[in-house]
Amino acid sequence: MPLTPLDIHNKEFTRSFRGYDEDEVNEFLDQVIKDYEAVLREKKDLFEQVNTLDEKLAHFNNIEETLNKSILVAQEAADDLRGNAQKEAQLIIKESEKNANRIVNEALTKSRKVMMEMEELKKQASVYKMRFKMLIEAQMEMLQTDDWEQFAGNEEFDEEELFKEQQEQEKS
Repeated sequence: MPLTPLDIHNKEFTRSFRGYDEDEVNEFLDQVIKDYEAVLREKKDLFEQVNTLDEKLAHFNNIEETLNKSILVAQEAADDLRGNAQKEAQLIIKESEKNANRIVNEALTKSRKVMMEMEELKKQASVYKMRFKMLIEAQMEMLQTDDWEQFAGNEEFDEEELFKEQQEQEKS
């Protein structure tokens, strides 16, 4: 058991012949008591500081542990989110590729259809051009015949006869 200032103060020494000066010893002991009390107060303060720091350390350790757990949970959530985002991105890319292929195929089909329609229109235009040309040539031949001269100079021109001649020319 450690000494207390009261133990030092109450300590009685046996007297011997030609011993130390009693006042000087008491004065020294009073100084030792003061210093010992100061050391004990300082020890008590330091002990309280250590306890306070231990409590703070425990509190911060608890916070650190909570933060570490939170970081792990957040990291797992971020990993899950990243994984889901990558899966969703892959699905979007596949869907986009399918749509792009469908659009290209539709465009090719429409393009082929338009090309076929254009070829048909060219054929029809060619046929129309040829028929129109034949009609104009027939009309020109009719204008150059003597019948036209007769019609222009003779008021008794037979329209039925002219119509029959035109039909015969068209057939030939």
